[in-house]
This record gives sequence, structure tokens and C-alpha cells, in this order.
Amino acid sequence: MSLCFSGVLLSCFVTLSTALYGPHTDVVELTANNFNSMVMDSDSVWLVEFFAPWCGHCKALAPEWIKAASALKGVVKVGAVDMDNQMNQQIGGQYGIRGFPTIKVFGANKNKPEDYNGARTAQAICDSGLSALKSMVKDRLSGGGRRSGSSGGGKQGSGKAGDKKDVIELTDSNFEEEVLNTKDLVLVEFFAPWCGHCQRLAPEWAKAATELKGKVKVAALDATVHTVSASRYQVQGYPSIKVFNAGVKNAHSVEDYEGPRSASDIIQFALDKLAESIEPPEVLQIVKSQVLKENCEEKPICIVAVLPHILDTGASGRNQYLKIMKSMGEKYKKKLWGWIWAEAGAQPKLEDALGMGGFGYPAMAAVNVRKMKYATLKGPFDNNGVEEFLRTVSVGRGSTSPVKGAALPSIDDTEPWDGKDGEMPVEEDIDLSDVDMDEDETPKKEEL
Repeated sequence: MSLCFSGVLLSCFVTLSTALYGPHTDVVELTANNFNSMVMDSDSVWLVEFFAPWCGHCKALAPEWIKAASALKGVVKVGAVDMDNQMNQQIGGQYGIRGFPTIKVFGANKNKPEDYNGARTAQAICDSGLSALKSMVKDRLSGGGRRSGSSGGGKQGSGKAGDKKDVIELTDSNFEEEVLNTKDLVLVEFFAPWCGHCQRLAPEWAKAATELKGKVKVAALDATVHTVSASRYQVQGYPSIKVFNAGVKNAHSVEDYEGPRSASDIIQFALDKLAESIEPPEVLQIVKSQVLKENCEEKPICIVAVLPHILDTGASGRNQYLKIMKSMGEKYKKKLWGWIWAEAGAQPKLEDALGMGGFGYPAMAAVNVRKMKYATLKGPFDNNGVEEFLRTVSVGRGSTSPVKGAALPSIDDTEPWDGKDGEMPVEEDIDLSDVDMDEDETPKKEEL
């Protein structure tokens, strides 16, 4: 399947509804918020296209995709994920999407979607969907039954049943210790043993607890017995789910959960909340090898900037560049990238390895140490230029080059910047009065 790697034009950043597919078509708009409930928890076969509105191949496919969706309506589901929407990029990342359009077939085993590599015609797409449907029916006839979908978009789900032991049992006595005195994200169900809705939620709550174990605390409190805590949070009906956000807990840390009550939806909500609580990364100066190791070798990608010499920009100019990096670090914090910088000329071996020497400063590169490849910023080092560069990096687009020597270079120990303007080195004046000069060395008057 050929892939579309065309450049992004800012004027082409349009929504799914106004770009390729809209409500007037039978193509289902899939997003990070509904992907699990609609696809992963579905009994249906799904054909899913991962696309970008600016992609020429995607535009060419759109009318055939719409025809296929109409022909398969009521038989096989046909959806599309707009990968230019940053919230949706987590879905593409889970399935290794590197180019557009990419088509996946979610059949009987939702945990293992298959790549579609057939012709991009409505007929071929329909044939593939019907073939997957026949395989599902055959599997069920042979006793295979339905295989569990994946909670959280193909990575978190394992198909295993939840263990109710993973649900933390809360009481009035331990509520403060387990919930309020922890910096963890905590989901608390306030229930009544006689409540039918609570009984139906119980297995889903246990599944969520098992999947989120070690990441998010999932707890339950019998509000008919432990009335102090229930009253404190004004529990009026059952089940009531309260979210105690990560970090130091206060009156503003708790909110109601109003979303769907399937395990996959609860898990996705919790993971999204957890991602929101991630602290923005530090932007660190490369003053020793440990900085490079911790922020490049131990991160999926590291963003390396080489900033102009302090004498060229002064403190205010340098701080403007660092402000851009910090802003982008905040925006892309869920990626868990490393963010580091060096002054021009301070780390010549690193500049050489990443092809940044001699082309002017500031310069920026995104480095994937696992693959020993890097991409460099071609546009301006401003908010728009850097953001466009990072957007292409985040979805695996753009050209890359191998790191010179196939290894990160050694780092020279340097003094960290003190935050001040640079000072020109003072040249020492020479006092000629103390210098003896031979008579022959004295210029003659007529030679002056």
C-alpha cells in the first residue's frame, strides 16, 4: 500500500465533518472518546481508516470509502479516524500508524486487527469486510464465541476477567489514608448492596481495577454502612462514582464521573485523566553526559536544541527560545519526550552527529535513539515553526537521517548558564613605558 507523506498546509487543517466525511455519509466518525465503546467493545466487524485531511491519497480514497460504507450498512461497520486531531493520535500510536491512509480490519479478535492491503475500490473494500465477517461467523460456529475487545484501544486490554480483589475496599476509617492522603488518581464507587445498577457495575468495576492496577487506584465504599464519607461527598444515589484527581487533594480535587459504565470506558477515562496529570518536562541544558543519557536514551524521542551564543542574543533572546521549548514541552507532555539544549559550540560532537553544525542557530533536532535516526527543524524557530515540526514528528512523518557513527557522541562537561547576559572578554592593555627598545628599533623621524 502506498503511503501519503505530503507536507502539511496550515490552511488544510479542517475537521472531519468538513474535510472528507460528514454526517450525510454512512462513515462513522471515530475519536479517542468513542473508539473503545464503538469498535473494541463491539460484536461487529469494523473497517477503520486512519487518515489526514491534507493527504492526497486519502482524498482519492474518500468517495470509494463512502460507497463501501453505504453498501455494507447494517452488515459491516465502516469508520474513519482523523489523525490530524491531536486527541486521536494516541489511537494511531497504539496501532503503529506511520502513513496515510492506513486501513485496519477489526474482526473477531479486536486485539489483533489485520492490515488491509487490497485495492482501494469500494468493491475490494466490501469484499474484505464480508470476508472478515464470514471468518467471524465460522469462528462462532466452531465454538470460538466472541473474543473480548481491548480496553483502551488495543494496548491495555488483555481479555482477562477482572479480579474483585483489585478493588480497594474503603471504610470511614481508611478513606482518608487510601484516598485523601495519596497523590494517586483515585476512582471511588459509592454503592449500596441492594442496588441493581451497582450489581451490574460490579464486574466492570473489577475489570477496570485489574487493568489499572499500579497506575490508578480503583476503590468502592458501601455507602449504606460508611455513611460519614458518603455524606461528606453528598452521595444521593447509587452507584455514584467520584474522581479524586492526582496530586495533593483539596476541595477542588473531586469531580463526578458521568461517563459510560463499561470497563473499557472507565479505563480510557482514567488513563486520559492520568495523562492530564503528568508534569510538563524540564528543559535542561546539556552540561554533562548524564543529561543526554536520561533525556535521550531513556525516552522515546528527545528534542535537542542548539541555541545561539549568549553574546549573540543576550539573556532575553535566549529566554525567548527556552520559552518556546517549555511551551511545546507542555503541549506534548503526554509523549514523555526529553527536552535538552546546548549553547552553540559548547557540544561540537553532538552538533556534528545530528547535522546541526555550520548551518546557523538556533537549530533543533528530534532524535529516536532506539532507531538512531533524527529529523531536523527546517522552518523557523518560533511557535508556529516548532509546533509544525513536532506535529510531523509525533505522527512519524517527515524525512530522517541516521545519527553519525550510529551512536550518541560523548559530551563535554560545561558550566551551566547563570541566566545572565554574556560579557565580552576584556583585553589587557599593554604599557609600553616599561618596554626597552634598542636604538635601531626606534623609528627615524623621516620614516614616520
